[in-house]
Amino acid sequence: MTYEDYNKFCDSLAATTHVVQWGGAHVWKVGGKVFAIGGWGEDGRIGITFKVSEIAFEVLREQPGLRPAPYLASRGMKWIQHFDEPGLSDEGLREHIETSHYIVSLGLTKKKQKELKLNAFAVNTSS
Repeated sequence: MTYEDYNKFCDSLAATTHVVQWGGAHVWKVGGKVFAIGGWGEDGRIGITFKVSEIAFEVLREQPGLRPAPYLASRGMKWIQHFDEPGLSDEGLREHIETSHYIVSLGLTKKKQKELKLNAFAVNTSS
């Protein structure tokens, strides 16, 4: 996945914003909360970091080309970094980024979710 593909996909998700920070990383947020970070990996390859469930963290952490995200995982957070081949296919990477967007959006207040028109089912069933 190229930076262009990564940015285009993240931009297609609901209620996202994009900033370049932390030394040139392409950071995508939903409701002001980070869900994906694109930075340079080893040998100039793009490294994409995303939040995962506890189960996905355990499964993905040992796969070639993937690792617990530096800094984030060392603080107990469940984030994975795709940094090298073989890693995930582009489709697999898109699925994990989309799941990260969803996980992070669920952490927003119900009011914020409703304001951003996110997770309509979850917002409606809890009222």
